[in-house]
Amino acid sequence: MPRFAPQPERRPAIVTGASSGIGAATAVALAELGHPVVLGARRLDECQLLAEKIRANGGAAQALRVDVTDTESIDEFVTGAEAEFGPTEIVVSAAGHLVFGLVHELTPEQYLQQVNLHLVGPQRLAHRVLPGMLERERGDFVLISSDTATTPRPRSGAYPAAKAGVEAMARQLWMELEGTGVRASLVRPGPTLTAMGTDTTAEIIGPVLEDWSTWGFARHSEMLKAANLASAVVAVVSAPRGAHIQLTEVQPEARVTPRKNGGAS
Repeated sequence: MPRFAPQPERRPAIVTGASSGIGAATAVALAELGHPVVLGARRLDECQLLAEKIRANGGAAQALRVDVTDTESIDEFVTGAEAEFGPTEIVVSAAGHLVFGLVHELTPEQYLQQVNLHLVGPQRLAHRVLPGMLERERGDFVLISSDTATTPRPRSGAYPAAKAGVEAMARQLWMELEGTGVRASLVRPGPTLTAMGTDTTAEIIGPVLEDWSTWGFARHSEMLKAANLASAVVAVVSAPRGAHIQLTEVQPEARVTPRKNGGAS
């Protein structure tokens, strides 16, 4: 008899922040594995379009609105998702929005809004979903972090502090969930090309890029794609029972630069 019961082949998944970026790419990747996926975000129309594409490609998907800063919205979202596909086996907490600014120039309300979204939002999700996973003695709860959690970048507002909080919460969950069959995991992206933060103005982003260059955050110009992070999430949740991939950091690879003698360096 195996030490660990295997995972079910069909694992209902919910993904927040699924209207674009890492969340959307992850929803597609999970559906391609045969897992039914519920896509959640405030932009329901974007989630619906993506769910239609997943279904057209033979996958099982549904879209539901969710605002992770609202506890009641989280409850309605999870209840609706489980009514559609059954008890949640996989959770990917990917909702996010970046507001650039100096720490002291952001109003306390703006700062708190970011913390509410990036830190308290995932805790709301854990509060709603983990009790069911604990009862079933299995499940994957994946938190999307950021390398700014360990190496903050100037003018990133509350984002680095909130993501540092997410990582501390995950480490606490590793201890609290040990021996329960439920796995909490962190996926930590490096610079990633998504829509997050692209709605800012040139007047704001100019000083941001200058400061990032000054502090050495521009070693090369390559950036990750959302699909790169989706692949990391898939690897985490596909690990067999008995293996817990706790932390996965993904960084963009620099292009190969020619040697002076014409060869590759």
